[in-house]
Amino acid sequence: MTATRAPIAVDPGQGFENRTRFSYPRHMGDASLTTELGRVLVTGGSGFVGANLVAELLDRGLDVRSFDRAPSRHAEHPRLETVVGDITVVADVEKAVDGIDTIIHTAALIELMGGAAVTDEYRKRSFAVNVEGTKNLVHAGQRAGVKRFVYTASNSVVMGGQRISGGDETLPYTTRFNDLYTETKVAAEKFVLASNGEGGMLTCSIRPSGIWGRGDQTMFRKVFENVLAGLVVVLIGNKNAKLDNSYVHNLIHGFILAAEHLVPGGTAPGQAYFINDADPVNMFEFSRPVLEACGRPWPKFWVSGALVHKAVTVWQRLHFKFGLPQPPLEPTAVERLYLDNYFSTAKAKRDLGYEPVFTTAQAMDECLPYYVELFRTMEHVHKTKALPSTDTLANA
Repeated sequence: MTATRAPIAVDPGQGFENRTRFSYPRHMGDASLTTELGRVLVTGGSGFVGANLVAELLDRGLDVRSFDRAPSRHAEHPRLETVVGDITVVADVEKAVDGIDTIIHTAALIELMGGAAVTDEYRKRSFAVNVEGTKNLVHAGQRAGVKRFVYTASNSVVMGGQRISGGDETLPYTTRFNDLYTETKVAAEKFVLASNGEGGMLTCSIRPSGIWGRGDQTMFRKVFENVLAGLVVVLIGNKNAKLDNSYVHNLIHGFILAAEHLVPGGTAPGQAYFINDADPVNMFEFSRPVLEACGRPWPKFWVSGALVHKAVTVWQRLHFKFGLPQPPLEPTAVERLYLDNYFSTAKAKRDLGYEPVFTTAQAMDECLPYYVELFRTMEHVHKTKALPSTDTLANA
């Protein structure tokens, strides 16, 4: 197979061991070929993305099994079965995949620190869940006769500290890992895509950006924690830096389209797809309406993103080496604030017919009340912890 050069879509800065982008010709499947999903297993079915996905599949009349370490948050439903188990335990995984036609794998451990500074225990825990757990699921699915497997990766699998503006799926995997989440997602996605067709099971991978929406306990919770701690006093980087996000229902739409296109001769088998809101935006401008709705003042001053990145990188090393508190932002999170990192959904549109179901504005209108309620709850807890105990008052 002969590689042909394509235009470089990243800054000629640092990030890739080989920064030249290559485009490899491949057999183009037929995008009109689709299939029914049959009985669907959702891993991580009690989590933010998984619970929303389970609800959507049930609304579409499908039979669903939710697999998670935590009990399902859904009310009893005649087409919903829940299995409580651990993805790292083969017997639990085999029970979960029995009688399943389609697996959509959303379960993961999100560890946003990494690099050489992390402890072996920290590293082993992430790899056990995100990589070995995924392998358990793939192997069990193949043995059980599952037909389709959709993996949840991340856009960070190609991000290595360089600016990416409208990047696509021809970008190579990063070889620079500042966080274990990215490192494990690269390893697991490679395995999933290399397993395509083995045992009769077709596979593909979805690469979301920052996921947000009702039920989010990661993206804006982190923002709120820093606000309540009094740490959001300046803006990092500059207002022209953009990233993309994945509203949870746009992401779910992408999951389902990908699964439907996992058919022999179709477009999705063995492929990876960026799925996002197709609306690059500055992260601070994206967050502004949420913070303003929560009644919080908006900072006016900007500081160097590169400087903050160096500071939190050192802080992270000290955290693991000497037990200092965890830095308020991880190096990878800082990079997303001051470097362009957004991706094209053109391949998903071509192969899957993907278009975002909701615009950013529509999605924000829908979930803003949820975020305000989440902030008020966190604010109440924060104030309660800050108050002196009754024993302290009595002894004052």
